[in-house]
Amino acid sequence: MSGVGFGMGQRPVNRRQRAVKALWTGIWLVYLSAPVTDLLHGGHSAGVRVLGWIGLAAFVTWYMLLVFRTGRGERNAVVLGSLGVLAAQSTLLALTLGREWLVLFVYVSIASGAALPLRMARWTIPAACALLTAVALATQGGNSFLAGLLIPALLGGFAMTGVRELVRTTIALREARATVAQLAANEERLRLARDLHDLLGHSLSLITLKSELAGRMLPDHPDKAARQVTDIERVSRQALVDVREAVTGYRRPRLSAELAGAGVALTAAGVTADLPAEPDLTGVPEASETALAWALREAVTNVVRHSGARRCTVEFLHRQTLDGPVLELAVEDDGSGAGDGYGNGLTGLHERLTTASGTLDAGPVGQGFRLVARVPSAGPADVGSPA
Repeated sequence: MSGVGFGMGQRPVNRRQRAVKALWTGIWLVYLSAPVTDLLHGGHSAGVRVLGWIGLAAFVTWYMLLVFRTGRGERNAVVLGSLGVLAAQSTLLALTLGREWLVLFVYVSIASGAALPLRMARWTIPAACALLTAVALATQGGNSFLAGLLIPALLGGFAMTGVRELVRTTIALREARATVAQLAANEERLRLARDLHDLLGHSLSLITLKSELAGRMLPDHPDKAARQVTDIERVSRQALVDVREAVTGYRRPRLSAELAGAGVALTAAGVTADLPAEPDLTGVPEASETALAWALREAVTNVVRHSGARRCTVEFLHRQTLDGPVLELAVEDDGSGAGDGYGNGLTGLHERLTTASGTLDAGPVGQGFRLVARVPSAGPADVGSPA
């Protein structure tokens, strides 16, 4: 999807998502107010203030680059070197400009937890805190700042290790889900191949045998050859029916499966999904359920690919109309990317619903897009019955 939000462990794929990640990464820089206040009102000379601003800008830039690129596969040696640069900048600025600059060591500890694996961060975070303690003791008045900075440095650093492990686990689960889906698709292909082999093996063998027999009978016994040709036609027609039934059975979606798939697809796309329980399908014709399942799949696909929505609501309602009882599916999102006209997907969906004696309404509503599909919830023999 092209919206702003993106899931944990997913890299930003467009400019807006990169801006959001940069905002969330940089929002914690608000705690640099102490160094900024020192530069503005600390009584430093003009030259010292210029150097201080340059040093602070270099620290922030290095810190943002390190944390923003977390999880992109950099070697640990590169990350350790970057942390060494941050620690050296923090030490130099704190020793030369005063105790207000000790807060930089908190960012060094947090960057250690965010950018290094736990086996290394459990050593670098205490090392950053030890360096903070040493510099605080060597700085005039640093003792009064030490207690207020040491605990946030420790807790913040180790909290970031937990966040890093959570992101790692999320990425692993997403990759495992994709692998499972691929394996399931491959298994389904193999199963279809086996069934088609079982369906067609006997029929094609029989057709081949009867064709050879008809060829031998044709010169001397044309009447018997004609009977063989008739048998060939009957067997081939039955084989065609069997193949169509097999393929239709594999392609026919079910509402229960589509509801589950909709939840997975919307969640993976970062869309908050409000899904109902599976509707009561007692007495609903198979064609109606299939058409409604296709409608749900197409609607969710449009939300994920084109809408840019952040929330999607799905509802099922049983209604009584002049033409009989109907089962209604409504899918509404708060995005703006679906457009006003019918595309190929909605056109094909309209044709499917028409085949099942259903209807389709789709169009903008408020700040989003709404799709409503209706299908008969009773067979022709049940329409008008007391039920």
